[in-house]
Amino acid sequence: MRVIAAMSGGVDSAVAAARAVDAGHEVTGVHLALSRNPATYRSGSRGCCSIEDSNDARRAADVLGIPFYVWDLSERFHDDVVVDFMAEYSAGRTPNPCLRCNEKIKFAAVLDRALALGFDAVATGHYATLIDGPHGAELHRAVDSSKDQSYVLGVLSQDQLRHSIFPLGDTHKSEVRREAAARGLAVASKPDSHDICFISDGDTGGWLADKLDGVNRGGDIIDDVTGETLGEHDGSWRFTVGQRKGLRIGRPAPDGKPRYVLDIEPVTGTVRVGAHERLAIHGLTGIRPIWCTAAPSAPMECTVQLRAHGDEHRAVVSPSAEGVEVSLIDPAFGIAPGQACVIYDGTRVVGSATISATNR
Repeated sequence: MRVIAAMSGGVDSAVAAARAVDAGHEVTGVHLALSRNPATYRSGSRGCCSIEDSNDARRAADVLGIPFYVWDLSERFHDDVVVDFMAEYSAGRTPNPCLRCNEKIKFAAVLDRALALGFDAVATGHYATLIDGPHGAELHRAVDSSKDQSYVLGVLSQDQLRHSIFPLGDTHKSEVRREAAARGLAVASKPDSHDICFISDGDTGGWLADKLDGVNRGGDIIDDVTGETLGEHDGSWRFTVGQRKGLRIGRPAPDGKPRYVLDIEPVTGTVRVGAHERLAIHGLTGIRPIWCTAAPSAPMECTVQLRAHGDEHRAVVSPSAEGVEVSLIDPAFGIAPGQACVIYDGTRVVGSATISATNR
């Protein structure tokens, strides 16, 4: 097959490209330029938008002996990921930009361009597994559970999965690094990225304060039970449901226990806080569902993952007019609207939906 290897400049995508070459594919390396001025998004080697990352990807392609190109997707990335990120926080929700990037950029814009150029598939360094099932391509969790990225791939459709390759799904990260070193790839010991790639200093609240200046004014921090005003804040975007630190409410609760953010009302700027047990939810509504396979036509017993690095929860997922209704067998804590609810049948990803509301 003719394969585009998406090369971020990190060790995972470099080894994924190498394995695609070993598999006999005709591989072309592509690095995505996500900002016309990379320093405005990320400097250094902690993200996937820097000049250093582009150079690292090019050097890896040279070692592998494959053609290499840089595709400028900065405008599409800004419109589909960065603007969406700001809009979601402005509306009191907590988005996942990596998931949105996979949906809109890596497996939409890139795959669409690759297919138009006559390529058959896109290979990435994501830790997930693809197998041929009775009804098409099946997306499963990776062997290395600590690095599993099936959650952020839960936005992919069956057609996109059929044109995707994840060469690292059966491998532990430590083995990937050893393989990179054995292949002579300079990125073998390069640190993993953990921050949001387009926020250069990792200060999400400060970045949003600058971008949303004048959009969201400050407001009150209210006790969810008593209605008492406990403090003030200068922007609701600085908070997310489940947050404990940075509340600056001045004094402890009467029971001496910490308070957590329970709800954010962006119109009034009100942030409601309360005890940890009040974070418990027993169900949620998901909108804009995306199905990796056929959509369920009846309620299904399954598990759901509600955060990128969160636990699985036993649940019953039912199709609805809006998308899906999810009833949790056991309560989950600190779940924020805007995040994705990814649905699993064992290790297999069934699909995902965006959390629009939670039920306590």
